[in-house]
Amino acid sequence: MKFLVLYAYPPESDGQSLQGDLLYRGILHNGEKATPCHFQESMQKTYYLKHLKPDVAIGIGFWGNVPEVVREPLKYGVTPVPWFNADGWVANYQEEFNKLKLMFTTSNWVRDTYKRDNVDVSKIIPMHIGIDTDLFKPTENPKADKELRRMLGVKDNEKMILTIGGDVTSKGAQEMMKALAQVDKEFKDWKYVCKSWPSECSNEWREKEISLAEELGIQDKIIFVDDEFSQEFMVSLLNATDVYAAPSRLEGFGMIQVEAMACGKPVISINKMGPSETIIHNKTGFLARVAEEVKLTQEWVYPHMGYEEKKIIHFPHPKTFAYRADINDLKEFTLKLLNDDKLCRKMGEAGRAHTLKNLDYRIISKKMIDITKEKLELN
Repeated sequence: MKFLVLYAYPPESDGQSLQGDLLYRGILHNGEKATPCHFQESMQKTYYLKHLKPDVAIGIGFWGNVPEVVREPLKYGVTPVPWFNADGWVANYQEEFNKLKLMFTTSNWVRDTYKRDNVDVSKIIPMHIGIDTDLFKPTENPKADKELRRMLGVKDNEKMILTIGGDVTSKGAQEMMKALAQVDKEFKDWKYVCKSWPSECSNEWREKEISLAEELGIQDKIIFVDDEFSQEFMVSLLNATDVYAAPSRLEGFGMIQVEAMACGKPVISINKMGPSETIIHNKTGFLARVAEEVKLTQEWVYPHMGYEEKKIIHFPHPKTFAYRADINDLKEFTLKLLNDDKLCRKMGEAGRAHTLKNLDYRIISKKMIDITKEKLELN
C-alpha cells in the first residue's frame, strides 16, 4: 500500500509538521510505502499525485487546508484522508467533508466540533497524535538537569514548574500565575518557567503576562524564555522540570503534555478537549475543572478561508472560543505535587508507561494503516 503524506515537509518545529513527520516514519516502520511532501501546491506535489499513484493521500492540518489536502488529491484521482485538528469551529467546506470516505481527527473533542458545525461525522475517527518515546524519555542525568535549571534562574532548593507554547497564555499560563500567587502563601521555594516561541503574537501576550505577574506580586518568580529550541533540547528542558503545567484555553490534542508524560513528569492540565483524553486524572497528572467557557455569537471570515469576501458570520448557537481552568483546582494540584516528591515520581512513571502503551507514533501509525485499509477496502 502506498501513502502520500502531506504536511509541512521538510519537518518544521510546529506541532502539525511533527505530527505529519511522525506519521510518515510510523508508516515506514510498519512496513508500508510512504512518501512525504509539503501540502502546499508545487511541481513536486503534482508529480507525486499524478505519477506516484498513491493509494491514499493523508493530509495534516485543519479545516482551512481542504483546498490543499482534499481538492488537489481528488483532481488526480487520489483518495484524500485528512487528519485534522480544529481551532474551535469549522467555518467552511462542510459539503466537501461530507463527501469524504474517511477522515481522522486528533481527539474526540475535535470530532465533536465538526459535528456541532454541521459536518457528518459518521466517517470521522478520532486518532491521537503519536510521539517519539525513544526521543522523549527520562534522561536520568541529574547533573545536566541541575545545570540547565541554574541557567534558567532556578535555584537548587526551588521546584520548577514549566509551560511551553507558541505563546504561553493559550496554554493557560495566566491561570497558572493566578494559582501560583495563592500557592506562594503556603509554599515559597518555586519558580515558574514560561517558554514561548518568538513571534508577534507571543510578544503581544508577553506584555499582558508581565503585567499580570507584577499585579500578583510574583514577578520575581516568573522566568520568561523566548527562544527557538530543537526537539532534542525540548527533551532536556522537560527533564529539568519538576512539574509540567498547561491548563490550555483551547487544545485539540496537547502534544507537549504527552511529551512531558513520556519524560516521566506529572502534568497539570484542564478537564476538557484533548488533554482530558490523554491525561489520566489522579494517575498521570491532574485535570482542573472548567471555571469559565468563553463563547462567540459571531466571527469574521476571509477569502483565504474559502469565502468570496470578508464578512461576519452570525452563529445560530454560540460557539466556544476558549476555556479557563479553575484557579482553586490549579492551586490544590500544584501544592500536592510541590509538597510530595514521591507522588511526582509515581505520576511520572505512570505517565511514561501510559505513553509507551498508547501514544507512541508507531502504535498510532499502525492503527491508522489498519483503519484506512479496512474503511477504504484496500489490501
